[in-house]
Amino acid sequence: MSGRSKLAAPRALAALVSAGLIGVALAGCSPDQEPTDVPGTTPPVVSDAPLPPGAEDDVDSEPSGQIAVAEIKDTSGDVVGQATITAASETAEPVTINVRVTAGDLPAGFHGMHIHENGTCDAGAGGSQAFTSAGGHLQVDGNTSHPSSGDLISINILEDHTGRTVTTTDAVNLQQLIGKSIMIHEKPDNFGNIPADKYPGGANPDTLKTGDAGARIACGVIEEQS
Repeated sequence: MSGRSKLAAPRALAALVSAGLIGVALAGCSPDQEPTDVPGTTPPVVSDAPLPPGAEDDVDSEPSGQIAVAEIKDTSGDVVGQATITAASETAEPVTINVRVTAGDLPAGFHGMHIHENGTCDAGAGGSQAFTSAGGHLQVDGNTSHPSSGDLISINILEDHTGRTVTTTDAVNLQQLIGKSIMIHEKPDNFGNIPADKYPGGANPDTLKTGDAGARIACGVIEEQS
């Protein structure tokens, strides 16, 4: 074999191998998909590595903007938690409401939570009459529908009697909440969702107003943070 032939054989073999690899690559494409030389993106890597130092503080860092707070007390007058309400400004929507229950003996389970129309939390004699001074659920001017302007999601109290809920609402602004009260009830709020196939009459007026959340077990007056 001549020197030219010796060089030609490896080149021919390389060409065949390259053609084979291209064929494999094309076979991997769907029939309607044109091959592309655009590089793909690398998916993010998820690991159980700990957060970098200081990242944990971002979760509970002091919020920016306008702030209102409420010290939440049970029917015995003992402080059980706090609500922090934040917004970009007093008239901006939405507002973010961060409720923490850190003490006391509120029963475990889901509890309805609302903004009530009066900024008075008088437990009185307790029981079904506790905190009636707070009035009904807040309705801002122009809203007569349900859910009410002051209806919030429920808070889940754990077996150790602590709980936390962070929720956002655009039904009110911070200015409309200052001087009102935040209430925790004994039972979950059904928001008037009564299955028509089981209850043909639907939700009655009392259910629409209260969500059947039961007695008022903790209350706090919302005040602008100085």
